Amino acid sequence: MRYLIIDDEHIAHKIIMEYCEMLPHMKLQKNCYSALEALEYLNMHQVDLIFLDLNMPKLKGFEFLKTLSSPPKVIVTTAYSEFALEGFELNVIDYLLKPFSFERFIKAVNKTTGSNDENTSTNNSISEENDTSVKRIFFRQNKSYIQVEVDAILFIEAAGNYTKVVSKNETITLREKISDILESLPTRDFIQVHKSFVIATKYIKRIDGNRLLIEDHKIPIGKLYKTNLNTILK
Repeated sequence: MRYLIIDDEHIAHKIIMEYCEMLPHMKLQKNCYSALEALEYLNMHQVDLIFLDLNMPKLKGFEFLKTLSSPPKVIVTTAYSEFALEGFELNVIDYLLKPFSFERFIKAVNKTTGSNDENTSTNNSISEENDTSVKRIFFRQNKSYIQVEVDAILFIEAAGNYTKVVSKNETITLREKISDILESLPTRDFIQVHKSFVIATKYIKRIDGNRLLIEDHKIPIGKLYKTNLNTILK
């Protein structure tokens, strides 16, 4: 994922770059220290994601964003919480309040996997077959981070204080809430069918009463979650 940092503070660039260096699919294109510098760069180059500060001289972050007819994906990085509503009205992916942790940063980047490509500029987009940003996600396991292909995830199961992510290739166990994992996945591809199960809809082989079959796995359907299934059965 090609990214651009727009921030007038050097320390902010350093933090974001250090975080991104731990994610192998992130590729820095340019460090811009003003919105005007970013405008000049975007007139000639393509990016997939912008990390955007708000309080900058001459041209503020949201003023800059409004000048782009079809902006790429945007994650706001700011010390000011009062502008969050305006940010989401402008379809930003996430709103990170400084100082933010690596864990919070990971969640924001993971959200780009579930964003609608319609929000991405025609000029700033890349072909679907080359767009790897929508196909993988990072999960924290103890002190390490594991990269998992989103397309390979079959289902997610809550198991006591842990959650299992079951994919075609492997099963990993995480110390995270199933609700937090669901938030980081593309909403169009995953639904919760039970208090302990989230499933990938494309892998449903059969629905039989209060159970569904994904490959050789039988998944229960909770009474409170049947309406979620009804949305894909219409």
